[in-house]
Amino acid sequence: MDYGDDTKQIEPSFRVALSTEANKGKYSCSLEVFLGDVKVWNSGHYSKFYTSDVCFLELTEDGDLQLKGPKNRMGWRTGTSGQGVERLQILRTGNLVLLDVLNQIKWQSFNFPTDVMLWGQRLDVSTWLTSFPRNTTSFYTFEILYNKVALYLNSGRLKYSYWEFKPSKNRNITFVELGSNGLELFDDKHKKIAQIIASWKVQPVRFLALGNRTGNLGIYFYSSTTRKFEASFQALNTTCDLPLACKPYGICTFSNSCSCIGLLTKKSHMVSDCNERVPSRFCGGGTTQVEMLELNDVVTVLKDAPKRINVTKTTCANLCLNDCKCVAALHSYGNYDDPSSEQCSLYYLVAGIKQVEKGLGLSYMVKVPKGTSYHHNNPSVKKWVLIVVGVVDGLIIILVLGGLVYYLVHKRRNNLQGTNNDT
Repeated sequence: MDYGDDTKQIEPSFRVALSTEANKGKYSCSLEVFLGDVKVWNSGHYSKFYTSDVCFLELTEDGDLQLKGPKNRMGWRTGTSGQGVERLQILRTGNLVLLDVLNQIKWQSFNFPTDVMLWGQRLDVSTWLTSFPRNTTSFYTFEILYNKVALYLNSGRLKYSYWEFKPSKNRNITFVELGSNGLELFDDKHKKIAQIIASWKVQPVRFLALGNRTGNLGIYFYSSTTRKFEASFQALNTTCDLPLACKPYGICTFSNSCSCIGLLTKKSHMVSDCNERVPSRFCGGGTTQVEMLELNDVVTVLKDAPKRINVTKTTCANLCLNDCKCVAALHSYGNYDDPSSEQCSLYYLVAGIKQVEKGLGLSYMVKVPKGTSYHHNNPSVKKWVLIVVGVVDGLIIILVLGGLVYYLVHKRRNNLQGTNNDT
């Protein structure tokens, strides 16, 4: 099923397909909506339906749209039995709908958002988009809240924000809608109170998407020049501001490359490649088996972690040490003239770490097995000079300078030899 004909128009059209995807000897089967080659809705986004044989879609006599496998095993349904549904249709907006004999909508895909928001689609407060990166249990959400729209990295029962947009004057949001120029925010009187404007206005906005690889939020238009969708807005424009720019226990440097904390540890039991295996050792061994390692000139982009105020750095380290699930802590000095402004945030995953300039009054500490770091006078916080951070950048500079010096010396030597030959 499709809307429009690509042979008669430049822009891609919407299509509906029953799709299958191979996975370890089985197949995941789902009903999907595409805009060109971009998947914009998927019935199996939150719960995949696996089958080893046949997969089919059926609109039953009593009006329920069902996705089934062998022996009529139910994989997904709209739950519209007894509502007089007559047909399935894709609208111009890309909204997949079930209609009754009076053309009234009884079910619509717009009410079940996945990781994409289409032009004309609304999202009410307390709804969200969700995307699932591969090879991790964490996932991203773009959430519509009363006072803001925000991006979150979800891990277990906790979530950490890494970008947000708030209307001015503390105005409350009732719903958002994707318009031709960007994402519009409305109050309870349907009055527009704010807008995230797409920078490219030649072509209208087609969709908003939450990337499953980066967690970045983008607004996209179709370029007739390149014949592909391009971003006219991105919430985060710097690689190191992304929550999972590097692997766990990795640090994003000024050159947008990744450095690993584990590379410079003294004990062989601390893994050298960035991964999530280290925290599994922290619960059950007691505080005598772990210590806090302070990383110089780095912070995390993750916010909204459990926070304590009026806490010194030593106390902050001890709070994390005494919580076996805590794996990192961020201490903020705040106002140096006001000790009560010191704050401590505790983290249950090590991610989103990036290199920053000195003198910001922030101290980021990670929990490591005892004996990993060099000893320091403070028994609770071990200093570790992060040599890896800056090594890549510094190495590039050294190579460039070394090459320049070699060139100048070599050139001078050739000139001297030429002068001697002339004399």
